[in-house]
Amino acid sequence: DTAPMNLNEIIDEIRDAHAEGKDVARVHSGDPSIYGAIAEQMRMLDKLGIPYDVTPGVPSFAAAAAELKQELTLPEVSQTIIATRTAMHASEMPEGEELAKLGASGATMAIHLSVRNLKHVRDTLIPHYGTDCPVVVAYRVTWPDQKFIPGTLADIYQKVRDSKISRTALILVGRVFGSQNFRDSSLYDPEHVHVLRPKKKAMKK
Repeated sequence: DTAPMNLNEIIDEIRDAHAEGKDVARVHSGDPSIYGAIAEQMRMLDKLGIPYDVTPGVPSFAAAAAELKQELTLPEVSQTIIATRTAMHASEMPEGEELAKLGASGATMAIHLSVRNLKHVRDTLIPHYGTDCPVVVAYRVTWPDQKFIPGTLADIYQKVRDSKISRTALILVGRVFGSQNFRDSSLYDPEHVHVLRPKKKAMKK
């Protein structure tokens, strides 16, 4: 468990194991490339000349969508997914990546590491999505005690507060959630032609 360890302590463990000829598995939750804080670890390993591989994982928003049996991109509803977070003590947001600016797109949003900022998320997104926009807060996705709290931007804050969830939760926002009247994709339309499904020649009588 590396939770109580700082960066130098983690690298020291890896370096010592490498010196002893051991293989090390540094396990991250979700996908290590998204909020995994692996860049600084890889930088230090590069300086030490310690070789490593990065194995992709399943991002929490993809795992949540699978558990919910929900597609995050629906025709004429949303074709864009934004994975972001809000400013907290650990990390400020770069200029131009503020939630208000991203929310103006109306895209499906997967807001990480921000459940304690849920009131701010609600107040920031209502002008862009409306009070009735569906929201799902996904807690400890794929764990045995996972929980999903559905709601809208109007009521999700109180629902989550009542549940006493304050960490390890993902906020999903967008019109794709609960949408049933979307049109079918053109991909499997009988009239849609592409390189793997060319137009059929008319049969001669």
